[in-house]
Amino acid sequence: MSRYTGPSCRLCRREGQKLFLKGERCYSTKCAMEKRSYAPGQHGNDRRVKLSNYGLQLREKQKAKRFYGVQETQFRNYFEKAERAKGQTGENLLVALETRLDNAVFRMGFASSRKEARQLVLHGHFTVNGRKQNIPSMAVKAGDVIKVKEKSVSSPKFKEIRDMSISTPNWISVDTDKLEGRVLAMPKREDIDTPIQERLIVELYSK
Repeated sequence: MSRYTGPSCRLCRREGQKLFLKGERCYSTKCAMEKRSYAPGQHGNDRRVKLSNYGLQLREKQKAKRFYGVQETQFRNYFEKAERAKGQTGENLLVALETRLDNAVFRMGFASSRKEARQLVLHGHFTVNGRKQNIPSMAVKAGDVIKVKEKSVSSPKFKEIRDMSISTPNWISVDTDKLEGRVLAMPKREDIDTPIQERLIVELYSK
C-alpha cells in the first residue's frame, strides 16, 4: 500500500489547521502554519475561493485520514464497518480510528506524533497483553495492556518518558515507571478531542 512521503507541513496547510504530524515542531514557531497559514500552491492564498458542500465534506474526510495516517481504501473499510455496527456511524468511525494501536501509543505519550507511533510499532517496540505486536492498525480493546518491550526500555527515547508528566484521555491510563498503559474502556465521542466533524464524512459517503 502506497503512503504519502512528501512534506508533512504541506498537509496541514492544505487542511487549514495543524494536524500535529511532526510532534514537538508543531508546538514551536518553526511550524509552517505559523508562517504560512494558507493552502499550498499557486492559488493557495486566494481568499475568494469558496468550497461547495461536497468540497467541505471531502476536505473533512481528507483531514480525518491525515490525522490518523490511514489511506483511502483503509478509511473506506473503517467507514463500512462503522455503518454496519450498532449506534451512530460517525461515532463508530471515530472510535475505530481512535482505538488503532498506533493511536493508543500516541495517546499514552509514548510517541510525540501518530506518525512516530506508527514507526515505533512497526519496529516492534511494544507488546500487547505480553505479546509482541508490530501492526499499527491493530484494534485495541478494553482491558488491553500496552507495554514498551523489555529490550527497548533502555532506549533514550523511552528513558525520557519516565521523567515526563503525561496527560491522557479518560479511556486510558499510563504508568510511566513501568512504561505501560492500559485501555480502561472504549472511548466515547466526548473523549475524542480530534477536531473532526464526522457528520460531513457520513454525508459524503451517503451520496
